[in-house]
Amino acid sequence: MKRLLLLLLLPGYLLAGNPIPREVSRTLRPHILREAEWALRQNPETVTSAFSTRSHGTRHDFFSEGDYWWPDPANPSGPYIQKDGMTNPDNFVAHRQLMIRFSRIAGALASAYRLTGDTRYVAPLYRHLKAWFADTATRMNPSLRYAQAIQGRATGRGIGVIDTIHLMEVAEAVRVTERAKGADPAVTAEVRRWFSAYLHWLTTHPYGLEERDAKNNHGTCWVMQVAAFARLTADTTLLAYCRNRFKTVLLPNQMATDGSFPLELKRTKPYGYSLFNLDAMAMICQILGDSLWQYQTADGKSIPQGIRYLAPFVADKSVWPLPPDVMYWKEWPVAHPFLLFGGLAARRPDWVRLWERLDHQPETEEVIRNLPIRHPILWLE
Repeated sequence: MKRLLLLLLLPGYLLAGNPIPREVSRTLRPHILREAEWALRQNPETVTSAFSTRSHGTRHDFFSEGDYWWPDPANPSGPYIQKDGMTNPDNFVAHRQLMIRFSRIAGALASAYRLTGDTRYVAPLYRHLKAWFADTATRMNPSLRYAQAIQGRATGRGIGVIDTIHLMEVAEAVRVTERAKGADPAVTAEVRRWFSAYLHWLTTHPYGLEERDAKNNHGTCWVMQVAAFARLTADTTLLAYCRNRFKTVLLPNQMATDGSFPLELKRTKPYGYSLFNLDAMAMICQILGDSLWQYQTADGKSIPQGIRYLAPFVADKSVWPLPPDVMYWKEWPVAHPFLLFGGLAARRPDWVRLWERLDHQPETEEVIRNLPIRHPILWLE
């Protein structure tokens, strides 16, 4: 209700009787409908559609390899070595690509339904949901034991938990469509059971706990994912835990008083990682409610402060004070959710206008991988 009242204070921003701001609908409508038509033509493909012999799991286990790990020139058959920020193009990424594809399909179909009310988008979505979460022949196991593996060093790592950020819009698509004609209640129940099991794994397995305790964007993304999945499963205990962790751990420990993220600035891709972490922080606020948008630490740290720091460098990247990122410098920025949701929450139409003029359908795989929220209409309530 508070967010709705804030939006009402922005002249021209609301469609009558609809919580989707007019400018947002106008900006996204052609993209959504075009992508939804593509999504209607897609058949389900899950992790069982691809397999790597380097995986230590089954065909139902998600598998990926650490992006920045390469063969050692001095020992080509030995353990891989790290090159921070440099993506190895020969690593296995098929499961990640399949999950991103699933996220695109689910996000597009649910967004088109929400935008138009046309139920023809609903039943196709549930065919994909059934394949990923219910059909025993094709479903993915609710764990990430084999994600971000490193050849010769690890069969999986806690850092791999970040790969399932692309299930967030899948979970939200279920919330948006579950009461619509064409939704399958039996599949919905299986989806909730799957996410409940995955939440249990995330909050008990050593990999999940390791990721939770990460001090940078990985720790942020753990909270973001758990919040999104807990909202679907109505896990009020975990939702409260995420709110508290944002206030007592993420914001005070990751943000500097000027709004920057020092640990992200130390990376070889500080611009991209700063954008990514602020997007994740903003999504935690959007998922968990208005009070987090307004929350401020005793020394003045807040998400609006983070946006005030970064937005000028989004508007004009040439004034970024650090060296360019070692990869994908030209591909950033895009239409970042922190600009849209932060602009609406903080009553900053200039941030929303900046979001409007940026790229809403990036095509670079690395950018898409680091932009888990690509269908913002799903998240406006």
